[in-house]
Amino acid sequence: MKRIVTVMILCFFVGSLYAQKQEKEKVKTTIIQFFEAFHAKDTAQLKTFCHPKMLMQSIAEKSTTATVTADGVASFMKSIASIPAGMAFKEELKGFHIQVNGAIAHAWTPYVFSVNGKVSHTGINAFTFVKNADTWQIVHLIDTRKK
Repeated sequence: MKRIVTVMILCFFVGSLYAQKQEKEKVKTTIIQFFEAFHAKDTAQLKTFCHPKMLMQSIAEKSTTATVTADGVASFMKSIASIPAGMAFKEELKGFHIQVNGAIAHAWTPYVFSVNGKVSHTGINAFTFVKNADTWQIVHLIDTRKK
C-alpha cells in the first residue's frame, strides 16, 4: 500500500513539474514573439500580447539617481508607430528567468538594446503575465536602462 501511495505522489509531482515546464515555455514563446513584433514595428501583433490594462514603466539609472516613467498600452503603441522607417533597432535578450504559479507568471530578461547597430543601453526587463484561457498576456513590464 505504501508503494502505491508513493508512486501516486511521485506521478502527481512529476506531472506537476512537467505542466509547469510547459507553461514556462509558453511564457518564453510569448516574450520571443512580443519582441519579434516589436522589432517589426507591428503594433497590431504587439497588442495581442498586451493585456488591455497593461502598465509599462522604465527606470533610467544615472549615477546615484533613478528616474521612473510610466505608460499604458495606447501610448506604447503610438511610440512604436512613430519610429522612423529608416531606424533599425534590436533588443537582444541575454537569458530568461521565468516563474509560474497558476494564472500568474513573472519573467526576468537581461538585454542589450542597439540602434542602427550601435549599443544604446543595457538593462533588465521584468514582465508580469496573466493567463487568460490558454494565452499569456503582459500586465506589467518594467525595465532598467543603463548607458
